[in-house]
Amino acid sequence: MTSEEPVGSSPAEQPVRPLFPADSGSVSATAPASPAVPASPAPDAPDAPASPALSEDEQRLRELGYTQELARSMSGFANFAVSFSIVSILSGCLTLYGTGMNTGGPAMITWGWPLVGLMTLCVGLAMAEICSSYPTAGGLYYWAARLARRQGPAASWFTGWFNFLGQVAVTAGVDYGAAFFTNAFLDLQFGFAATPGHTVEIFAVILLLHGLLNTRGVRLVALFNTVSVWWHLIGVVVIVGALALLPSHHAPASFVFTEFVNNTGFRSDFYVGMLGLLLAQYTLTGYDASAHMTEETHDAARSGPRGIVNAIVVSLVAGWILLLGITFAIQDYAGALDSGTGVPPAQIFIDAIGTTGAKLLLLIVIGAQFFCGMASVTANSRMIYAFSRDGALPGSRIWHRIDPRTQTPTNAVWLATGGALLLGLPALWNTTAYTAVTSISVIGLYLSYVIPVFLRLRQGRAFPRGPWHLGRWSTLIGGVAVGWTAFITVLFMLPTVSPVTAADFNYTPVAVAVVLGFAGLWWLASARHWFTGPRIQGAPAPGSQELPVREASPADEMESR
Repeated sequence: MTSEEPVGSSPAEQPVRPLFPADSGSVSATAPASPAVPASPAPDAPDAPASPALSEDEQRLRELGYTQELARSMSGFANFAVSFSIVSILSGCLTLYGTGMNTGGPAMITWGWPLVGLMTLCVGLAMAEICSSYPTAGGLYYWAARLARRQGPAASWFTGWFNFLGQVAVTAGVDYGAAFFTNAFLDLQFGFAATPGHTVEIFAVILLLHGLLNTRGVRLVALFNTVSVWWHLIGVVVIVGALALLPSHHAPASFVFTEFVNNTGFRSDFYVGMLGLLLAQYTLTGYDASAHMTEETHDAARSGPRGIVNAIVVSLVAGWILLLGITFAIQDYAGALDSGTGVPPAQIFIDAIGTTGAKLLLLIVIGAQFFCGMASVTANSRMIYAFSRDGALPGSRIWHRIDPRTQTPTNAVWLATGGALLLGLPALWNTTAYTAVTSISVIGLYLSYVIPVFLRLRQGRAFPRGPWHLGRWSTLIGGVAVGWTAFITVLFMLPTVSPVTAADFNYTPVAVAVVLGFAGLWWLASARHWFTGPRIQGAPAPGSQELPVREASPADEMESR
């Protein structure tokens, strides 16, 4: 593996350097010169202060252009736990289960999961290899800048904006799904009707709680994510066990593995079956969180890649078991779709094991979804922090600030939750809003996933491998990842019901176009003159308390006015 020279010219001067020289209008910044350093005492002087040695993680981060600002206190398991919590099979599988029942039914629910899982594993493997080489909180957009042979700033800019869109949409999707199930439980327990208005109110409260918890520090987040892993795994066992043992009868295997249902209004079963892949593809997202948490993880060059891959593999196995257990337990297919709770899985629980048992299973699901949303806000805020650190968001000076007490990007946390709330509000008037939010998250995230993978493929053997890599399988796996992402990007922008009306219009293309248009216009009008990709910070001498000076971007200057 090759590596760059450590950043920094001398203890007296630490320049802030971009990865790429600016085309024009760039402003260089230099940290103030340190006071003259007195001559070093003789080697045998007893009072000579010893400079603290950098850890391997801190040294690698310095080589990549950054100094350690976030608290590096997460283990490899905690890193995996963040991604596994965001993937959250008890969130994605169940919140979109009703969508799957209408778009392909049991056959696509059963067979779509392993198909999408294998394709997703290819994407995750390709990403993990890059993560091992560049373990930074910026993750995907940093990778794009380093891997592009030319136009690195542009590749970094658009990768970052797609990832920002996807991260916010995932947070919205997870917490709105939690609001769905919470409303269903409250309806069963207290008669709190499952209406769009009530669901949005619960959605806002859940986002507020996740924002507050994420401002308390990374140790609390790590604890929640560790609990989340076992909550999910034990929860799947409890749910599947209850649905396997308690119902008086089960659906036949022929129904589970071959029954195809088309309730969309489209005539093409193939098209409808492809739409049904959204259930699995939306669930298997968010594993890039392991990359965003690498600056807070020990042995990041190995723990980050393992976190990505293990989150996908464990979710793939456990998720399939969960889906089979629920599908075998269906007692009344039409009744589940028309449930007064608004949540088909809740009705399946009620029909299979009774109201009391259903409430207990719903609490397990709601708990898992709460953990998932918590982890999603964590990863989203770290991406916002890193992207703002490089001046790429409006108001970057605000969003990249670190709370000195908790060493967490508090302002970025509130931007993540506020953006998610705005994205979920159309559910008040649009019946397919949740499908649109989940589609937006898939498209935004997977486009940001695949741009670095495509650029890595173009690097060929010039790619500097990290300690975790794919060897001779890199090209094949990367090619599959790129092709699959291109397919699902087109697929999930298409109409989901027929005929299309204002009430059920899939606004995914609109949301993607707005973000892409804003980022594109800003790039052409201004950012291409000053955005130089991830900024290489000057690293203070070991033991120094000074943070390096970062140059101001126009986004920062506008905010300061």
